[in-house]
Amino acid sequence: MAILLNLLIIICTIFGLWGGAHFVVESASKIAKKLGMSELVIGLTIVAFATSTPEFAVTVSAAIANKMAISVGNVVGSNIFNLGIILGFVAIFGTVITNKTLLFRDGSALVISGILLLFFFRDLVLSTFEGIIFVSLLVGYVVVLIRSKVNLDEVIPEGNFKWYDVPVLIVGVLAIIGSAHLLVNSASEIAREFGISEWMIGITIVAAGTSIPEFATSLVALFKGRYGLSIGNLIGSDIFNILGVLGVASIIRPLTISQSDFYSLLILALYLVFLFVLMRIGWRITKIEGFIIVLIALFRWWIVTVL
Repeated sequence: MAILLNLLIIICTIFGLWGGAHFVVESASKIAKKLGMSELVIGLTIVAFATSTPEFAVTVSAAIANKMAISVGNVVGSNIFNLGIILGFVAIFGTVITNKTLLFRDGSALVISGILLLFFFRDLVLSTFEGIIFVSLLVGYVVVLIRSKVNLDEVIPEGNFKWYDVPVLIVGVLAIIGSAHLLVNSASEIAREFGISEWMIGITIVAAGTSIPEFATSLVALFKGRYGLSIGNLIGSDIFNILGVLGVASIIRPLTISQSDFYSLLILALYLVFLFVLMRIGWRITKIEGFIIVLIALFRWWIVTVL
């Protein structure tokens, strides 16, 4: 009975995470527009980061609760889901076009972030100092993007600012935080009940649930025929997951992992390099390559669950 209750809670919290993120993205964008911020700044700070608030809330909440496996596993699993399952399906339904800016600026930032994550965890600990480095790198990355004055094709919610956008933003943030707390607790209870490691729960159920906002954004881009938008959003979200989410979490409390978890980080770093090369070939990701990406992501997901 307890298991069914926890499963029901997980399902409800996934909807809570998605709904909260949806409200945060739309209301925050309208507030930013009202304040006269450029669409570039809105897309890179408000919209892109807001879609990663579920990962941020779950990872930080897990770190505070001393559930390190879920904290780190959520980010690893979300990156698998974002750049594997979601990106693969988008490419299957429509060719994803890449370019030099996306590859060498943003793609390189993602690969470097993955390699740094592997390097910092070489002693199986992400220290407070290393977390500060991550956050500093994220701030520097955003500054570079703003100064480059490249207009990224972000999905910005339409409509003008209304007075109720402020309370909607607050409610959205509270929904994300509350849902994240319940999700971590329920996932941990199920893990203990079945003897499953919290790492496995973190990189599967929790990771997929917190990736729903990115999935929704990619679907919107897909239906509008803007396939290149999806990969840009996913890369940006994954950079934020590594540098921002894990960075802040480790500042709050140093994150520790097991040796088998470290191998999962190694697989993630190798996959990011593979994806970088794939994006360069023909400056596009075709339908066949999208299908291959999905299969690799599923295989990689299976591998990290058995390590």
